[in-house]
Amino acid sequence: MADYTFFTNPMSRGQIARWALHEAGADYDQVLVDWKDKPAAFLAANPMGKVPTLIHHAEDGDRVVTEAAAICLYLAEMHPEAGLLPNDSEMADYYRWTFFASGPVEQAITSRSLRFEPTPEQEAMAGWGSFDRTMDALEAHLDNVRWVCGDRFTMADVYVGSSVDWGLNFGVMPPRRAFVGYAERVQSRRAYKAAKAVDNALIAEMRK
Repeated sequence: MADYTFFTNPMSRGQIARWALHEAGADYDQVLVDWKDKPAAFLAANPMGKVPTLIHHAEDGDRVVTEAAAICLYLAEMHPEAGLLPNDSEMADYYRWTFFASGPVEQAITSRSLRFEPTPEQEAMAGWGSFDRTMDALEAHLDNVRWVCGDRFTMADVYVGSSVDWGLNFGVMPPRRAFVGYAERVQSRRAYKAAKAVDNALIAEMRK
């Protein structure tokens, strides 16, 4: 048995977790989830029925990790040899921007895709404030760094990079110079290419 069982669907946020698995050098078995016929073992692990879901077959028993951002950070912790964890000076940006991407950025992109924009009165309640404020904040950071934490790639870049990559590819995020340049750096990663090749092959097979 591999160290991890990875429940995913190639047309989902599972692409984020697969890239994280490849960056970490983790040994995993994949279980493809059919939306109309979800495996019982998958639903037992994650009653939400959402992918990605990861089961770590650790020495002290199975550990279930859900939510793409949590999976990314967990894998970095479990595989310190991959060099994806932050040092002390990088830690604030590591956590800040990972959770900024999993919160305000995802919410802003989703709300824009669903054609919902909070009114000025609603912005105080909305976790992302407004789409433009969220994009401006992320741009201001990425415009001054090579990677999320500065000059060095960390696991934060897997999640933030996936968010920017997805947002640009689907035409939701504005193609600002900071976003496009960052996405190009992300796409040059060997592990990114390897993970995308797996998911793209699966998507092509599903469409036959």
